[in-house]
Amino acid sequence: MKNIKELLGKRIKELRKKKNLTQETLAEFADIEIPSLSNIENGKNYPNHETLGKIAKALNVEPYELFIFGYYKSADEMIDEMFKEMKNNELLVQKMYKFFLCVK
Repeated sequence: MKNIKELLGKRIKELRKKKNLTQETLAEFADIEIPSLSNIENGKNYPNHETLGKIAKALNVEPYELFIFGYYKSADEMIDEMFKEMKNNELLVQKMYKFFLCVK
């Protein structure tokens, strides 16, 4: 399991990308240094409460929303989980293939 610094960093990065912001833009909006934001997003540093508030405000979310990461899985983790389930379930493979054909 990832530690809270890594999960928080991934969540901030996820929210930033959803809003189509660069690190530079978010850092400017939050009035923090770009290397500080980079270290937070990479899970190297944990921001203090003031910085968390600035980041939340810049992302236009409530501070608690920065900690909604219980669901987070990387793309590789999701793919691994899907393949494990599909190995023993032919019906699931057929459904996933039909879905794939619809969305590709």
